[in-house]
Amino acid sequence: MSENTKSANLVWEGQGLAFRAMGGSGYQLRFDNPPGPEGASPMELVALAAGGCTASDVISILQKKQQAVTGFEVNVIALRATEHPKVFTEIDLEYVVMGHQIDPKAVERAIELSLTKYCSVNKMLENTVKINHRYRIVEVEPVAA
Repeated sequence: MSENTKSANLVWEGQGLAFRAMGGSGYQLRFDNPPGPEGASPMELVALAAGGCTASDVISILQKKQQAVTGFEVNVIALRATEHPKVFTEIDLEYVVMGHQIDPKAVERAIELSLTKYCSVNKMLENTVKINHRYRIVEVEPVAA
């Protein structure tokens, strides 16, 4: 299978709405409805994918820009429609960049590049979901040498 093809296999566990899922990479996870500590809902995984995709881009870009990042988080809030099919209508992404003398312009550019060029998950969603974003920089004292 080529790099441009992704595969998945889901097997029902025999009761309720629980499934064991394996991606083509070999990674396994569990879907469940209602979701809980044993398994995520499919929509929860879409929210995780939206955050994970952009998180990887932004931290990679900030590292290339030689920013002194010591911690990084993306908080995702995804709002769903009240009627079926309960699609996401809005996704809020909050980037929290921790480090020493982080350049706000570098953070803004990294987010812009992720959301407009590199993050395939959010590019796929943007035509049907309003994607909002904001960031915070938390200044952390440098570690003494």
